Amino acid sequence: MILSLLIPHYLRRVVVDVIIPAYNEEGTIGKVVRDIDRNLVRHVVVVNNTSTDNTVEVAKSAGALVLHQNKRGYGRTCLTGIDHVSALKAPPDVVAFMDGDYSDFPGELKDILAPIREENIDMVIGSRALGQREKGSMTPQQRFGNWLATAMIRVIYRKKYTDLGPFRAIKLSALQQINMQDQTYGWTVEMQVKVIKQGLSYIEIPVDYRRRGAGQSKVAGTLKGTIFAGWKIITTILRYC
Repeated sequence: MILSLLIPHYLRRVVVDVIIPAYNEEGTIGKVVRDIDRNLVRHVVVVNNTSTDNTVEVAKSAGALVLHQNKRGYGRTCLTGIDHVSALKAPPDVVAFMDGDYSDFPGELKDILAPIREENIDMVIGSRALGQREKGSMTPQQRFGNWLATAMIRVIYRKKYTDLGPFRAIKLSALQQINMQDQTYGWTVEMQVKVIKQGLSYIEIPVDYRRRGAGQSKVAGTLKGTIFAGWKIITTILRYC
């Protein structure tokens, strides 16, 4: 115990597990899992959310641990992964999240983790607004929704975010402290607002973003998904103020 206190925090091994919610991502999930640096990450947990294609088989063959959540919902699926890694005999120090559509660059995970490892930051958001976006990777309604949500947070909470992006990492202790509840599309903004309210430290770093590798977006790809996600994000921001 005394020896561990004498070792600088940036030299200590930080155990990281990655959670990837996935719904019908057979065309991309294998690439996502294989591109994650296993020198940085202990477990890659893909949570299958009622996929009807070969997502499960592809994820397993790429080396992921696959869990199942049989009720639809982005937040619900992430919570399934959190419950699993939290219950492990040796829980992780940090939980990272990314989508399974290959829009994020898994190679940038080292940059996401660096502020936690080196500066003891509680949460790191990968900001697509600060990075380079491939043309067509975000729809106009996604860009507007991000702008509106982050502007609301700035006005209501007096704190700044530039994005609600899915690529992020957070200490497990912080995740347990904020007690995530949202079952659907309010998930990302709930985490960010609760981190502010709990006085936890956070930082945004630039990440690049590309068009999804295959399939259709479950949010921006449909009018219903876009409207519902927008409504959930706005009401979540207002609920916690």
